[in-house]
Amino acid sequence: MLDAKTVPAGQGRLAHAPADHPPVRAAKVGVLVANLGTPDSPDYWPMRRYLNEFLSDQRVIDYPRWKWQPLLQLVILSKRPFSSGANYRKIWNEEKGESPLMTITRDQTAALKTALEARYGDAVMVDFCMRYGNPSTASKVRTMVEAGCEKILFFPLYPHYAGATSATANDAFFRALMTEKRQPAARTVPEYFEHPLYIEALAQSVERAWAAMAEKPEVLIASYHGMPKRYLMAGDPYHCQCQKTTRLLRERLGWEKGKILTTFQSVFGPEEWLKPYTVEHVAELAKAGTRRIAVIAPAFSADCIETLEEINGEIREAFEHAGGESFTYIPCLNDDAAHIAALAQVVAENLRGWLD
Repeated sequence: MLDAKTVPAGQGRLAHAPADHPPVRAAKVGVLVANLGTPDSPDYWPMRRYLNEFLSDQRVIDYPRWKWQPLLQLVILSKRPFSSGANYRKIWNEEKGESPLMTITRDQTAALKTALEARYGDAVMVDFCMRYGNPSTASKVRTMVEAGCEKILFFPLYPHYAGATSATANDAFFRALMTEKRQPAARTVPEYFEHPLYIEALAQSVERAWAAMAEKPEVLIASYHGMPKRYLMAGDPYHCQCQKTTRLLRERLGWEKGKILTTFQSVFGPEEWLKPYTVEHVAELAKAGTRRIAVIAPAFSADCIETLEEINGEIREAFEHAGGESFTYIPCLNDDAAHIAALAQVVAENLRGWLD
């Protein structure tokens, strides 16, 4: 039996191993952050491939496949790539040839890597993957294993747990592990919707926005991504976690009840989703006399199509068309220093026992 002790880093062989033993890298701990994903381009076929992968995920659309797939393949995917592609073009990072989500996730990962290396040195490897599209979860797990990661901490960048976000990201991670001959030890990071540093980062972003405005908004809308109501009734905790984040943010800001409202966006399909719907509610506020609002999206760790195009486009237009005068979108936390500090602390708490 070979001695499990490795020789110093860089020699690439097990101590006392025969000369023809395959090289062994010095052990590392991998931190793999994951976001939703992005098409490779806003053109029809890349857009169609991305939407097909996303909308075929039964964590996202849980209708029976025999009923859903014909509708998806024959109707939805013949039309929606055009409209979705047009929306992506409005926000596309032409300079880098990628979506803002890709740019921001890369910047977040670089900042997180710097923060973690300051704590752990070269014992940790930090990278990112996407649940849908590229870089895939499987490809990044493979890269980490090849680099000598014997332990991997998988971190879905969703503050709130939902089956359609956190769970499906974890599913992809577990499937990737199934293909590895030598599986690394694995942990997944749970939701962090009430972590004090996350709430603090949100509060600071609101305070900066408020300080920059001569006329303050009358109300702050906390707009979260929606989901079908029946998911809540089946036990998904997402709705309750969103409500708690709003309450904790309000308490941290020291605001009275009613100053922050929770709404849900991105409704899809004919069934009832979590209410109130953001696009309808901002119009109702305007019609009732509210002239100035601000909108924040606490469930998104990075700005993306749902924030840059939907909130700052469709939802803004709904408010202004109904008589609203001032609409302020407060950007996601992205690679803000307070956000990176929060993410680094969440990682550190979940590395205990592996790296201390």
